[in-house]
Amino acid sequence: MIIHMGGISKSFSGNQVLKEVAFSLKKGEIHALMGENGAGKSTMMKILTGIYSRDSGTVEVKGRSVVYKGPKDAEKDGIAVIHQELNILPELTVAENLFLGNEQTVGKTPWLKTREMNRMTEERLRDLGLKVKATERAGNLSVGKQQIIEIAKALMTNADVIIMDEPTAALTDREIDTLFKTIRDLQKQGVSFIYISHRMEEIFSLCDRITVLRDGQYVGVKNIRETSFDEIVSMMVGRQLGGRFPEVTNQPGDVKLEVKNLARSGEFENISFSVKSGEILGISGLMGAGRSEVVETLFGYRKAEKGQIFINGKEVQITSPIVAIKNGLGLITEDRKSKGLVTDFSIRENISLVNLKSISSNGWISHSQESSFVENLIKRLGVACSGPEQKAKSLSGGNQQKIVIAKWLGTNPSVLILDEPTRGVDVGAKKEIYTIMKELAEQGVAIIMVSSELPEIIGMSSRVMVMFEGEMQTILDRNELSEEHIMHYATGGDKHVG
Repeated sequence: MIIHMGGISKSFSGNQVLKEVAFSLKKGEIHALMGENGAGKSTMMKILTGIYSRDSGTVEVKGRSVVYKGPKDAEKDGIAVIHQELNILPELTVAENLFLGNEQTVGKTPWLKTREMNRMTEERLRDLGLKVKATERAGNLSVGKQQIIEIAKALMTNADVIIMDEPTAALTDREIDTLFKTIRDLQKQGVSFIYISHRMEEIFSLCDRITVLRDGQYVGVKNIRETSFDEIVSMMVGRQLGGRFPEVTNQPGDVKLEVKNLARSGEFENISFSVKSGEILGISGLMGAGRSEVVETLFGYRKAEKGQIFINGKEVQITSPIVAIKNGLGLITEDRKSKGLVTDFSIRENISLVNLKSISSNGWISHSQESSFVENLIKRLGVACSGPEQKAKSLSGGNQQKIVIAKWLGTNPSVLILDEPTRGVDVGAKKEIYTIMKELAEQGVAIIMVSSELPEIIGMSSRVMVMFEGEMQTILDRNELSEEHIMHYATGGDKHVG
């Protein structure tokens, strides 16, 4: 074993977050670390890399017992971390990012070997399948290319263990394929990976073994070839979740929202569709297809240059989010932390922000009304929290997403738009969010869901609109849905309006 952790325990202010946890990593292995948000995955990795000290237990690296004082010590021992939020400095060049802190100089002088560093940069990146100029500004590159640069930087420290935290969260399908090829190529060279992700399909496609944590405790380790999706889910949540997606059996009603020939120059054009009450319309397509741009235009974040929007048969001009809300629209944004939540605010303050009219009169907030309003929504969505005054930033990803949903449910929307509603949340929270969507549809809410996860699109949608490079390729009925069918149109296959 290249890494062995045993009996690891850790408490913060009397709250035990890890209890006698174990983990092992073989040389040349891709090992998934899974568990619901709050299971202790990040704490465990921070103990491994010396960010946190352990209360008890042992950590062995390459057969030696170690106690790192910080990530630099771990890095010197060949353990590198690539965080979900990449550490790329966008204003620096690719080479400057790659050699940051490890600059090559002429002898003992401060003069940099710029040409040599540029040559080495392009050579190292080419070995990883990435052809970019060393002098290119790093901020100009896609997230996927930045991810490869982070891997190259880790390898420059002679890393033989790379920890990756949700590495594909912001990547296109093509970039994910490139990343996986890079990981597999490095695996053949003996590099080991600890892979943290909530995306079950990725885990089963890429990894060799899975270690599962639940509530800060070690549940078990499984070989990928000897386990199943359902078994891993049961290990993670401690119970059977039943079907992965709830069955939506209600019949759609009248058209709530209709869009005709919506367009924004350089982003999308000729977008036409309708959504009925009780219906979930999925919007699929590769990253950059224009999905988020369409729904943000519907909500007034962006200004439509052409087209018509009808709500309940009446044409409306949505010029701002305020106008959208007045017309019964709600939008759960793709990036909850920057657009959906004020993370330094409490749960109460976040939910109240767009619901002030419901909890006030004559310009004054009724604290009793607010308290009742917020507590009802917390209970309705099953938010796991200490109370309404808990800060949003201290919640797990799944509970943060529930707060965003609660905020919009309080407005009683007739049309609810969800952009990547389960991104970065664990499998248990995903099922709860799907159940909320099902219940809203059964109550007559018209739902639009943008998602990059094809199983989610197929499992939850009544119909699916597929986009390619800013255009609507087709609208598929439920009986036409398959991954192959959707990808055919998402990659530019013959356009067909159904």
